[in-house]
Amino acid sequence: MALAPREGAGCLTWVSAYARAEAAVVLEPELPLAQARLAFHAAANALADAVAALGPPERAVALRWPGRLLVEGGECGCVRLAAPPGAATEAVPDWLVVGMELRLAFPEGHAPGETPDQTSLFEEGFPVELDAAALTAAWARHLMAGLEEWQARGPQRLIETLLARLAEAPAAGRRGIEPGTGALVVERDGMRERWDLPW
Repeated sequence: MALAPREGAGCLTWVSAYARAEAAVVLEPELPLAQARLAFHAAANALADAVAALGPPERAVALRWPGRLLVEGGECGCVRLAAPPGAATEAVPDWLVVGMELRLAFPEGHAPGETPDQTSLFEEGFPVELDAAALTAAWARHLMAGLEEWQARGPQRLIETLLARLAEAPAAGRRGIEPGTGALVVERDGMRERWDLPW
C-alpha cells in the first residue's frame, strides 16, 4: 500500500517464497470508490481463474464470500483491497490496491487432514514445481483481462462469473451483486439480505 501513491497504476509487487504466493497491483480507478470496489471481485475471479488453469483439471475451485479461495472445499487463499485512508465512497480515489495470497504448502510437520477446512495447493495435487512467480504472473494476466472487459463492456460478466463461483453464500434464493457498491444481495422467502464488503 505504501508504494501506491509513488509508483502509480500498473505497479506489481510480489513475494517469492516456497510455501506461499503474495502479490499486489496498484490501480488508478475512474469511478467513485463505491463502484470501484468491484475491482475486489475482479481480483477474486482472476485468482480462481489462475489457480484453475494451473492445477489438475478435476480440482474444484470456488470462492467464499468475501474473497476467499476454496480448492476442493478447503480454504487456501484470499484477495484484499485497499484505498487511500479516509477516501469518500462517492469520490474517485487517487489509487486502489488489489492483492492476493495463496498457500502453496503447509509448514513442515503439518499432518494432512489436521485442518479440514484449510488446504494448500500442493496438498491438492498441484505440481510441486509451481511457484510464486508463475502464480503471480497468471493472476496478473487474468486480472488485467477482467478489468479491461469490465471497462469495455460493463460489470455484468464480472458479476455473473463471481456469482457462479460463490459457495455457501447461501445456496437458496436469488443472488446478485450491487454494481454501485459491490455488496452481495440475496432475496428469498420475500426477504432481502445484504452482505456488504468489509471496507
